[in-house]
Amino acid sequence: MNILFSAWGYDVSVFEFLASLTSLIGVGLGVTGARITWPWWVISSAMYGYLFLQWDLLASAALQLVFIAAGIWGWFGWGPKGAIPNKLSAKHRGLWTIGLLVSWLICIPIFANLGAAATWSDTFLLVGSIFAQVLMVLEKYEAWPLWFAIDLLGTLQYAILGLYFTSVVYAAFTAVAIVGWREWQRKAALHQVDDLTTLQR
Repeated sequence: MNILFSAWGYDVSVFEFLASLTSLIGVGLGVTGARITWPWWVISSAMYGYLFLQWDLLASAALQLVFIAAGIWGWFGWGPKGAIPNKLSAKHRGLWTIGLLVSWLICIPIFANLGAAATWSDTFLLVGSIFAQVLMVLEKYEAWPLWFAIDLLGTLQYAILGLYFTSVVYAAFTAVAIVGWREWQRKAALHQVDDLTTLQR
């Protein structure tokens, strides 16, 4: 691959830079709830899938296929006006949490046998991202706190593996997740007030 620049002794290729750029655009648009976020997710996921295969991060590579499918689902699921954030009930939040932890523990030995480079963390990135992506497609506010945890872990994992540029990108994702967390929480609260007002009429 053609090298665009070097950062911290790590060569950043044109391809990796473009994958990072399209991914940042997609995540940034997701904060606004704009429907156009999904094509950006699909493009960046296809590019990152190729990169993760080169780095032997098998779970992260497999995850990109999920992102591509979710991008198509999200495009049709959100509708022209984009996302209308809402919250899970306490019961459903608990069920989603249990499902996430059980799925993670089941998948760890599978990816260990496949020779993944960072089994525990990479598997959590895979499983957690699937749950977060589905929550996002379903327009649930809880997607963003989960994205925050995933992106923070990704920042640490890629730094430890020496993939410094990708680590910086994930640090940016972590910051965006905080913004998305607050914005979707605000919109979810407004939506709940609107629903109560409608019922009272």
